[in-house]
Amino acid sequence: MKFGKLGVFTFTDVLGATELASLATRLEALNYSTLWYPEALNYETFAIGGYLLSHSKKLVVASGIANIYARDPAASAMGHNSLNSFYGNRFVLGLGVSHAPLVADVRGHQYKQPVATMRTYLDQMDQAWAAMNNTPAVKQVVLAALGPNMSELSANRTLGAFPYNITPAQVALSRAAMGPKGAIICEQKICLCTDPVLARKTARAALALYMPLPNYYKNWFRLGFNESDLENGGSDRLMDAMVYWGDADQIKAKLQQYFDQGADQVVIQPIRSDGGPGPDWPALEALASMA
Repeated sequence: MKFGKLGVFTFTDVLGATELASLATRLEALNYSTLWYPEALNYETFAIGGYLLSHSKKLVVASGIANIYARDPAASAMGHNSLNSFYGNRFVLGLGVSHAPLVADVRGHQYKQPVATMRTYLDQMDQAWAAMNNTPAVKQVVLAALGPNMSELSANRTLGAFPYNITPAQVALSRAAMGPKGAIICEQKICLCTDPVLARKTARAALALYMPLPNYYKNWFRLGFNESDLENGGSDRLMDAMVYWGDADQIKAKLQQYFDQGADQVVIQPIRSDGGPGPDWPALEALASMA
């Protein structure tokens, strides 16, 4: 599968049915290639995936990321096949191990060794496909992967890696672990705002959820940050790296760094500086020419 140049990520849990339908329709009209959505605390991943696909004709819709603790491997295999059968192979199943608090406190499962657990899950998906005699010609699956071991697994067993909360330096780290195989799909938050104080305030609000999670801050250390960057809501340099801000041309120049490093797709997450829900449409319109 070829991933288009620019995708979009947005938190869909805060959007209603009408807004979700409009999201898919408008992104398709702006020629963005892929809509990535999370599985957090509201909508179930295959249900919302089907809804978004039903309101588009060419847009690729991708779970970013479906929690493997939410369903057994056979259910994931069947969901993958169903949506691709119904909607012309436009669904990508992004899988991830999530984070210990969400797995234990919200879902009541024991959080286990991430790479070994994911490898077993993929093995069992393969077993389910074989048992159902319905193995797809192309398994349109990617993995949430930050560290080298999960990145290697993503290259060996899926279409590639979807690293989140990163910098362009991640591309080289991922490729070193993955070798020549597999796509590297990079998420990057953006804020169409030229006021540094407001932009960094917006960034700190957006990053507050992620700051305490070891999966992310350990990877930030791999990318050159340190513990001092986690203090007082996050350093300016961490905020500026996690959320690209400025005018449209400035943001485009920063995003280009990912492609210069060899990223296959950049997935922008446009954050509103007014703190409102949903994506920042002026930002999406301003950056559409890059898609």
